[in-house]
Amino acid sequence: MENIDRREDFAQVCVWPGTIVTELDIQAFEDYFKENGFSVQYLESLLTNPDRDEGGTPVPETGGRHDVFFALHNDDVMKFAIPRMAMGIKWIEDVLDNEEYSIYPERVKEYRTW
Repeated sequence: MENIDRREDFAQVCVWPGTIVTELDIQAFEDYFKENGFSVQYLESLLTNPDRDEGGTPVPETGGRHDVFFALHNDDVMKFAIPRMAMGIKWIEDVLDNEEYSIYPERVKEYRTW
C-alpha cells in the first residue's frame, strides 16, 4: 500500500489514536471538522503494529489499535494547535519522532513535513 496523496495546501498530517472511520463515514468525518471551522482531508485508517521491548521483540497483546490519519489545511494549522489536544489528536511528527520502534508502516514517515 502507498500513502494517500494530499490535496494542495493540506500539508500537516494529524494522527487520531483509537479512532475508527469507515469508508461510509469519511464524508461525515470531514464535515464534522468543517462544521467546527477546520478543513481536513481524511487520508487513511491504520491498525497499529505491536509495541516492542528494549530488545526490539514484539510485545504480546499489543498493537491492533485503529488510528486515523488526516491532513489539515495550511490555513487552519495555527488555530487547530490547541483544540486538537483536547481530542487526543497529535501531529504526525510528534508521534513518529517520539517512538523508538514505530507502530506504523515505514511509509507513513513520508507524511512528515518538518
